[in-house]
Amino acid sequence: MLVGACGSEEAGSPAPADSGRDPLAHARVVLDRTPIFDGHNDLPWEIRASEEAPMDVDAYDLNLPVPGHTNLELLEAGGVGAQFWSVYIPGEYADSGFARLQLEQIDLARRMIDRYPELVLAGTADEVEAVMADGRIASMLGVEGGHAIENSLGALRTYYELGARYMTLTHNVTLDWADAAQDTALHDGLSAFGEEVVREMNRLGMLVDLSHASPATMSDALTVSEAPVIFSHSSARALTDVPRNVPDSILARMAGNGGVVMVTFVQPFVNQEAADYDDALAADIQAMRDEGRPVGEIRSEIDRIRRESPRPPASIDDIADHIEHVRRVAGIDHVGIGSDYDGMNAPPEMPDVSSYPVLFARLIERGWTDEELGKLASGNILKALREAEAAAARLQGERQPSTAAIADFAGSAP
Repeated sequence: MLVGACGSEEAGSPAPADSGRDPLAHARVVLDRTPIFDGHNDLPWEIRASEEAPMDVDAYDLNLPVPGHTNLELLEAGGVGAQFWSVYIPGEYADSGFARLQLEQIDLARRMIDRYPELVLAGTADEVEAVMADGRIASMLGVEGGHAIENSLGALRTYYELGARYMTLTHNVTLDWADAAQDTALHDGLSAFGEEVVREMNRLGMLVDLSHASPATMSDALTVSEAPVIFSHSSARALTDVPRNVPDSILARMAGNGGVVMVTFVQPFVNQEAADYDDALAADIQAMRDEGRPVGEIRSEIDRIRRESPRPPASIDDIADHIEHVRRVAGIDHVGIGSDYDGMNAPPEMPDVSSYPVLFARLIERGWTDEELGKLASGNILKALREAEAAAARLQGERQPSTAAIADFAGSAP
């Protein structure tokens, strides 16, 4: 892929969209100069869960057509120059060996990266830009859910050493030290140990990811963090009222923190009708369970509902609306892209990772300048990453690695 190095700003005055130029061709030129750095792609779990050859990175050949959203040809067509690969593991089941599963997923992701010369593991913002300038895809890992550390700061440090450059504080389950957006709150945000997790992430230079966190957890993390935070795959709650999205009260604090909200393409997170459909379907499922209906019968009924009354699709304009809302409330320096490809049912107009130019063409039609598009594509997240690295260098001169245990803190479950 012939892509250039990316910076947070281009020299000279902003270049407005040219109404006489084809927007899609214009978008491809922009992304050749300032490639996409996407905040969240679940390809490693897609490989792990593959029916044909689970966990086999050789069998899931990215040089060929794949059942999911991501292969090398599609990444090149999409103008992708860097990717946070999610090393997600489920957090819904207690006592399931989270650390073992996490190490397996990190190993799988690193084997995937090592298999292809087009992918290069990167550890810093400078390394990301160097890989982009070489025409390849810089690859960083993102741990999706603090359950993976099993209440151990030593495990957190180990994941960093293995390539993780962000950790989502929670997934869908409230932890011993942090409340999740879609579960019962136990701590009114972060517990005292949760605050220590954030401080240790700052000291490491690991970005604090607040997607999936409750608003109180978001707020506490912003208060404690001495480095930029991110939302790796979330959208605006003011437009689509679901727990996974970011309230305006939090968006308004992003400028003061220096962080980035990376807007996701998940359909019920960017379209209210799709969200309402999912809520109604979930209520139907629960009602059938309460009636004691067999699992097979419930599945058949859900298939019938989806077939006869499909979920309303999200559109490119829905995604663009969320991007523009984040820009308006948080600021142009605090918005990015976090698609969640291979972890969702993709919008019909954005079916796979080749689709980014189509979205950028729509933003060009809405009047975005080349400078603004460059910040959205990768400039903002690179700036946040670089600032987190600078904070880590300072903090490592001030304090040693934390040896705190959760039992040392009142208000954190043992």
